[in-house]
This record gives sequence, structure tokens and C-alpha cells, in this order.
Amino acid sequence: MSDPTAQHPLGRVVVLIPTYNERDNLPLIVRRLRAAEPRVDILVLEDNSPDGTGEVADQLAVSDERIRVVHRAGKEGLGAAYLAGFRQVLDEGYDVVVEMDADGSHQPEQLHRLLDALAEADLVIGSRWIKGGSVVNWPVHRKVMSVGGNIYIKFLLGMPVNDATSGFRAYRADALRAIDLTTVESYGYCFQADLTRRVVRAGLRVVEVPIEFVEREIGQSKMNSDIARESLQNITRWGLAERGDQLRTTARRLRRTEKWHRL
Repeated sequence: MSDPTAQHPLGRVVVLIPTYNERDNLPLIVRRLRAAEPRVDILVLEDNSPDGTGEVADQLAVSDERIRVVHRAGKEGLGAAYLAGFRQVLDEGYDVVVEMDADGSHQPEQLHRLLDALAEADLVIGSRWIKGGSVVNWPVHRKVMSVGGNIYIKFLLGMPVNDATSGFRAYRADALRAIDLTTVESYGYCFQADLTRRVVRAGLRVVEVPIEFVEREIGQSKMNSDIARESLQNITRWGLAERGDQLRTTARRLRRTEKWHRL
């Protein structure tokens, strides 16, 4: 039997699980995660859920020393929760930081795929939209929206990533330090695309591994049309800004070339 207190070969690994009204899901996902990867720590980022998720999280932490809970003042968005978690675990000296949803859509039994690939990467994304990836129990319109959105992101931002919006991912701690988290302003669901963009722009290596994404069976999805619209607007703004930077850079190079030829 493996030692549940042993350290992972990658160093100290922590899994961040943001929660809001996940009272029934949280014990299930924690149990599966502890069984699948006993050498990782768990940090629950609890946004003052009115359904009592915080109390459930505290009970889990009492029964397992590798589980801790951060109680936040309220629901401020997925990105805000993760940024708070990043700051804490980086200060604590973790080597690897994993993002995982509480609702069971990210299967702990597949986490080893991300961790194995991290041996040669700075960020590993569990991808639904590469060969071998899949989605279970999504209606067609939701698949179309996700695939279309990721194609839009890929070409507008010029990133060689097929699933920039995936929330199942593993970062090396040094990668998070390199992208200056203090300047991140995207707190909604475009947060994942924003951090992916920052990692790519920093010249770090991004690897995608296939996962099977399973739509939640308990509770309600937090995604809605307003969130999707806000994400699209932010991504469009970033893309236009980057294209503007590229045009200005090209213009400066042309002016320098013309000046050199006149000499």
C-alpha cells in the first residue's frame, strides 16, 4: 500500500478546488481524489456558500491533514478564488498547482495524465477538444459553443492551444510566478483563457492531454449566456490589442529598414 504522506515525484503538489454551493459534490470529489492521488494536498477555496458547503469542507479537513479550507467573504468569481489560492500556495512553497472543479466534471482518476506530462511542460491542460478527448452529457449547442469559442480564441490570440478554456490543468509554480499574477484582472470564466495566453506569451511550454469531461450530475452549472458574452468581449479586446501591438511592431521595423537603406 502506498504511503499517503509520501511526496509526489514532482515535489509538493496541491489541488485547488473552488466551491460555491457544492455541499453534496465536495465529499465525493475529495474522496475520489484522495484515492486516485494520495500524495497530493487539497486546498478548498470556499466562497461562503449559503448551502453549508463550508461546514462540510471543514469536516473533511478535520478528518484528513492533507485537506485545508480557505473561507472567503463571498462569491467574487472563479478567477478571484483561484488567484487567492495561487498566492497562498506559492507562499507556502508548493512546486505544482492543479485546478479542479468540485462538481465531478474533472475526473481525479485522470489527474495522473496531467502530472505525468508536466515532467516536460510548464502548463498542462486537460483538453476536451484534441484526439482522445471527449465530453459526456452535453447538449449539441453547448459543444458547438465551446468548440467555436476555443477556435475563436486560438486564432484571435494566436495560441497553439485547442482548449484554452479548460479548467482542469496543472501549473509548475515557477510558471505562475513568471506570468505576474498581480496584473490579472479577469475573474470570470475567461480567466482560464487569460492565464493560458499569459503562459504562451511568456515563452513557456504548454502541453495538452486528452480527458473525458463529464457534465455534473448534482447541482446547477454556473455557466450562463451572460458569462459567455462577457468572456467573448474580453477575449476580443485582448485579440485586438495584440493585433494592434503586432502592427505597431511591424511599422517600427519597416521604418528602421527604410532608414537603413537611405544611409
